[in-house]
Amino acid sequence: MCRWLAYSGPSIHLDQMLLRPKHSLLAQSLHAWEATFEVNADGFGIGWYTDRKSPGVYHDTSPAWNDRNLASITAHIKSSLFLGHIRAAVGSEVVRSNCHPFRHGQWLFQHNGAIAGFGKIKHQLDMLIHEDLYADKVGQTDSETMFLLALTHGLEEDPFGGICRMIEDVEKAREKAGIEESFHMTVAATDGQAIHAARFASFGPQPSLYHSCPEMTLLAADDSEIPLGKGGCLVVSEPLDDVSEDWIEVPDSSRLLIQDGKASIGRLFG
Repeated sequence: MCRWLAYSGPSIHLDQMLLRPKHSLLAQSLHAWEATFEVNADGFGIGWYTDRKSPGVYHDTSPAWNDRNLASITAHIKSSLFLGHIRAAVGSEVVRSNCHPFRHGQWLFQHNGAIAGFGKIKHQLDMLIHEDLYADKVGQTDSETMFLLALTHGLEEDPFGGICRMIEDVEKAREKAGIEESFHMTVAATDGQAIHAARFASFGPQPSLYHSCPEMTLLAADDSEIPLGKGGCLVVSEPLDDVSEDWIEVPDSSRLLIQDGKASIGRLFG
């Protein structure tokens, strides 16, 4: 599957969290600790917010470790909220339009996991997307379909409500098609003000998800320290270093809100 992170806090250069940590996304692209696939080499993407009206994005289909532009760009862009994603493709092409994070207006969205049997229910799910949103669909991934379904169901006004109603659509379609394999996911959605993350599976193991402890210090690849800073918070598919006490696992079937430097966890449904 894929690996991703989301950062919110004081404005920093993107490479501080994306590239410098001991187990950064760059390192995870070669050797993930908690993913189905150890290597995540089917493209990558970053999304960030500045004082501009909409977020910036940069995608490429090369492995993250093989893109020299990534190091240069992340070393010169500062942001107080940004996302990063490395992709292990499952059933869709390795093209830029399939790389995360996806953007719509002020919103960014990224996903790890898969809708089992997506090819059997893709048309059914796509037809549930609002026609105005469907007109902007450019890729073929289950992830983009999930994002547009969540937007259709009110993600912009009620983020977790939109995510839950998207999950319900997928589960109904999966059941109707007789797909026995589990739908499993972690997602992150943001409008640049707060990060809305969730963890879910129909049954069985759920993809891993963690958030950082307050004012933790990351261990860098060169063994130096990277202070997260007051009000800084990370949400990650897997820890960015091996200091286990610095990371809090998000429970199964939970939602996570990062806002104003604080993390709050609740049940995804009910």
